This record gives sequence, structure tokens and C-alpha cells, in this order.
Amino acid sequence: MMKVKVVLSAIALFCIGFVAQAQDLKIGYTNVELIMDLMPEMEQIGADIQDYQSQLQTNIQTKAQDFQRKVQTYEQSAQTMTEEARNAKVQELQKLQQEVQKYEQDAQTSYQRKLQELLEPVQEKVFNAINAVAAENNYTHVFSETAGNAPVLLYTRDDDKFTELVLAKLGIEIPARQQ
Repeated sequence: MMKVKVVLSAIALFCIGFVAQAQDLKIGYTNVELIMDLMPEMEQIGADIQDYQSQLQTNIQTKAQDFQRKVQTYEQSAQTMTEEARNAKVQELQKLQQEVQKYEQDAQTSYQRKLQELLEPVQEKVFNAINAVAAENNYTHVFSETAGNAPVLLYTRDDDKFTELVLAKLGIEIPARQQ
């Protein structure tokens, strides 16, 4: 009987300690995508990346048109060429086609790199603001409201306005329709 009391007392002390520790826990959630979208820098980033994409697309079209012209020239003169000259021209055209395809792939990689380069300072600013707000408001954990398409946090109090606090820290007003 004494062992049972000791075990129950130990369990009670453990539970009380756990409850006391859990009271220090403050979890927040925020919508990073919304904050990023509302950042004033995003308008310029959108314009810059659109210009960059247009430049890449123009270059791709120029290379593709050049390739098509060479194919048409080959098709028009192929009948008058020797077998050896046709084979050489076909190999040249295949090489050129591979170069155009590689340029398209490189352009996509370059676009992604440029986008990341443009977004990095804004992301850093947002994450620094999130960290500052979390520290100022004694949050122990902050989760992103969404991860892909599924929410990370399944329940939170309605009065938890962490996103609004971060936006206020950044000096950005949230549109009325989203509050």
C-alpha cells in the first residue's frame, strides 16, 4: 500500500510539473505567403522578374527562329547536296537543336535562380520580423499556417493575431477583406 502511495505521489508531481511547464507554452501561427504578398517590395520584384522572363523568352524565340531558318534552308537545298554534305548538315542541325533545347533548360534554371535572388532579401526581412514579434510577445513556437496545401496547425484560438502583429511590425496594413 505504501508503494502505491509513493507511485501515485510521483505521478501526481510529474503531472503537476508537466502542467506547469505547459502553461509557459505559447504557440502562434502565421501566413508567410500573405505577409510576402503584402510586402511593398513584391510589386517591384514582380515587374523585375517579368522583364527578366521576357528577355529569356525573346532569346529563346530568336534561337528557335534561327534554327527554323536553317532547317528551311537545308530542306530547300538538300536535293542538290551530295549525300556526304546532307549528312554533315543534318548533324549540324541536330547539334543546333540540342543547343536550343539546352538553352531553354538553362533559361529555366536562370529564371529560378534570379527569382530566388530577388526574393531572398524580402524573405529574410519577413523571417526577422517573425522572430522579433515572437520574442516580443513571448511565443515559444510559431508555425506557418500552410505547408503546401495542408495547414500545419489544426487548432488555434481565434484571438491569436500573429500575422497581424508581424504586418504591423513591418508597417503594413492588412486589407479589410482579409482580417
